[in-house]
Amino acid sequence: MKRSRLARWALWLWASPNTLIGLVLGLLLLPLGARFRRVDGVLEIAAMRRLPRRRWPFAAITFGHVILGTHAQDLERLRAHELVHVRQCERWGPLFLPAYLLAGAWQWVRGRDAYWDNPFEVEARRVGGC
Repeated sequence: MKRSRLARWALWLWASPNTLIGLVLGLLLLPLGARFRRVDGVLEIAAMRRLPRRRWPFAAITFGHVILGTHAQDLERLRAHELVHVRQCERWGPLFLPAYLLAGAWQWVRGRDAYWDNPFEVEARRVGGC
């Protein structure tokens, strides 16, 4: 279903506090050689030009309409999964990050894995793979 221009702007505005965080982090990655690219209406930022020697705590992470990845290959591989998180940010707006962290904390308190069992990640794996 194609969204109207007004609806797209409203979703972008609602997610913009998270997007701003992603933009600031992306700018901080510029000294590492970060590359910026727009894909599917989202700004993808590949932090490094070469694959990292050591594994980072994440291969990609989403902040609003910004997806930060360690490398372009990781962004390509995880794009569908991360786009689900973009849609989640559009739904939850500025409440997304607190909701995500609370959902993970709730899983941890219940003796489950805070990341793997987080409902936001469960949805992203189900809908977007990975």
